[in-house]
Amino acid sequence: MITDRVVLLLVLSVLWPSTALPFTPGNIGNLFGMPDSDGRTLQRSKRGWMWNQFFLLEEYAGNDHQYVGKLHSNMDRGDGNVKYVLTGDGAGSLFLIDEKSGDIHATKRLDREEKAMYSLNAKVLDRRTNLELEPDTEFNIKIHDINDNEPKFAKETYFASVPEMSEVGTSVATVTANDADDETYGNSAKLVYSILQGQPYFSVDSENGTIKTALPGMDREVKENYQVVIQAKDMAGQMGGLSGTTTVSITLSDVNDSPPRFANHSFRVTTVESTEIGGAIGRIKADDPDVGRNAEMEYSIVGGHDTFNIITDQTTQEGVIIIKKALDYESKRDYEFRVEVKNTYLDARFIHGLQFKDYATVKVTVEDVDEPPVFTRNPYIIEVHEDTAAGSFVGVVSARDPDADTKPVKYSIDRHTDLERLFNIDSVNGTITTLKALDREMSKWHNISVVATEINNPRQTTRVPVFIKVLDVNDNAPEFAMSYDTFVCENVKAGQRAKQTLAAITHKSPTNICRGNVVHNTANILTRRGGFSRREMSMYFLPVVISDNDYPIQSSTSTLIVRVCACDSRGNMQTCNPEVLPFSDGLTTGALVAILLCVVILLMIVVLFAALRRQRKKEPLIISKEDVRDNVVSYNDEGGGEEDTQAFDIGTLRNPEVMDANKLRRDIIPEMLFPFRRTSPIKDNADVRDFISGRLQENDVDPTAPPYDSLATYAYEGSGSLAESLSSLESGATEGDHDYDYLSSWGPPFKKLAEMYIGKSPDREA
Repeated sequence: MITDRVVLLLVLSVLWPSTALPFTPGNIGNLFGMPDSDGRTLQRSKRGWMWNQFFLLEEYAGNDHQYVGKLHSNMDRGDGNVKYVLTGDGAGSLFLIDEKSGDIHATKRLDREEKAMYSLNAKVLDRRTNLELEPDTEFNIKIHDINDNEPKFAKETYFASVPEMSEVGTSVATVTANDADDETYGNSAKLVYSILQGQPYFSVDSENGTIKTALPGMDREVKENYQVVIQAKDMAGQMGGLSGTTTVSITLSDVNDSPPRFANHSFRVTTVESTEIGGAIGRIKADDPDVGRNAEMEYSIVGGHDTFNIITDQTTQEGVIIIKKALDYESKRDYEFRVEVKNTYLDARFIHGLQFKDYATVKVTVEDVDEPPVFTRNPYIIEVHEDTAAGSFVGVVSARDPDADTKPVKYSIDRHTDLERLFNIDSVNGTITTLKALDREMSKWHNISVVATEINNPRQTTRVPVFIKVLDVNDNAPEFAMSYDTFVCENVKAGQRAKQTLAAITHKSPTNICRGNVVHNTANILTRRGGFSRREMSMYFLPVVISDNDYPIQSSTSTLIVRVCACDSRGNMQTCNPEVLPFSDGLTTGALVAILLCVVILLMIVVLFAALRRQRKKEPLIISKEDVRDNVVSYNDEGGGEEDTQAFDIGTLRNPEVMDANKLRRDIIPEMLFPFRRTSPIKDNADVRDFISGRLQENDVDPTAPPYDSLATYAYEGSGSLAESLSSLESGATEGDHDYDYLSSWGPPFKKLAEMYIGKSPDREA
């Protein structure tokens, strides 16, 4: 008997180096180095001092370091000089060895499902020298399985389905469990399946866990879902074995085993007569306990019907009754027909002995609706002659109430269609008359709308279009098709036809002008005499009377302009202007124009000659090229632009009060706005000096002044000047007597001039 604190050691074999000895229970002690039953100690060769395998049950409680086995070497004399060492899987943690005695202990519970075998090495050492007394020996500790794991299913709940009405033994699903115990050792992993819940409808195969139907004729319409509990038990189902369970949810799938049936075989539908064609007036439904495709139905009217039809609503599986032809309460009020319903899909296994169709009777009642009036025609086309007097008869429209012919109806014209108010209608009898005279030339057709309204119910109205055609009456006289302007040649002969052909038109149809194949709307002009003269009369106004041949005859008079023109020999027009008559003195207009033109030319020549003579009288400013003082100094640098050549405006010099202040300066501002001025040696010329100084200052500060390298000429000499003229003409004799230094004080315009004259002074040269 094995207890929880006793380790069963089963030695299956011992490997000896030279021979293999059989072991019996009597020599187990010798394996530990103990004497055998005869008092002899087993002698063994090298490396044969221990066994190579231990067996240990996994249900081991290692709380107190339970004993596993003992190692003993022949070199161990019991004096404590031998030391046992254990290495390998779990050595020092799972397995401990006593160094002196060689006893092996397990430190905790071992689980075969985690690891089934441990490989260890044993050594025998000299405790003093730590040298190996014998070679290492390898041995195994194998864990024997015990039933410590219950069977487990992969899922807690399985889902399966089987068709209803299936035969007994039809496979539904297979569920299997797994046991972690060793299948090769004992019955710990041998499972047996059984059904705990779900009888008598289902059963399970005890070996493989296959669930099958156990009851015939299971009807989905009666019960659809089943919960089956399956148990798996190890130890081959024996007492004390462990078990596990799972739930299988089984659903019966539908088959077409139920035909459609009407709950009521008679239906009544009510509708109004105003329902439009194609409109639905009611629904009927048959019941089919099947689902999905097995419950799809199709409705039809037995023998068909000319007024009604029935279609199937695929969503609700209802029969929808629709109208094929307009209903009329006054004509027919009640209808009756038979409707058939059947499945669109049939299962051959269940059609025997069952009728998968059903019938019902449908009665339709039509209710009266107050309908609007109905016109006898739609539309109306009426003809009327133009120029009829106001109040003349045009035509009659008629409408009736379809609900009762005796109900009164009144008529009116929609004035939106008769904005000119040309027509009127009698509200009682529908007679249309004119309010104004009609003119075909203004409008050939008039489209109006007549409204019929029930007197008892004004909301019931009906409209009808009335097309009124205006017939033509000959009330317009013909006239020229265009404005004609013809001519005759001066040399034309009597009875000769002019080249212009006249045409007449009218606003009426062509029949008012043409009769049969004869066209009367063109005419030619003939001369009654010859020898026309433009001088006598260049234009004739010819009245032409144009008449049609319809009744009553209409005519008009138009004026034709005939011009007298000069023509060539072929009759082609050359000119139509009258010749100019000569004057009494013999001069024509052309001659007078030529004379006037000559006079104008002579006057222009005289004026031009005078202008040239005036320009020649001007003497040149420079008389001699040798006299430098008489030359104008020219600078080729234009400075600020082309306006630099304008120099100084002499008009401003002559009239100091006039100044142009709107011009913008085109160059830079001078460095010295007020240059140093040296007192002029001439004291009595104050007016000239003041004038020139003022002009100099104005030019220095004026932004519109010309560039500083240009020459400004001042022609004003003043009155009674002691310096006499500033001109250099006739001053050669007294050139050395003048002092020109004061010119430098007059500013940049005179500085250059002073340098020129000072440079030529004899005193300066000496």
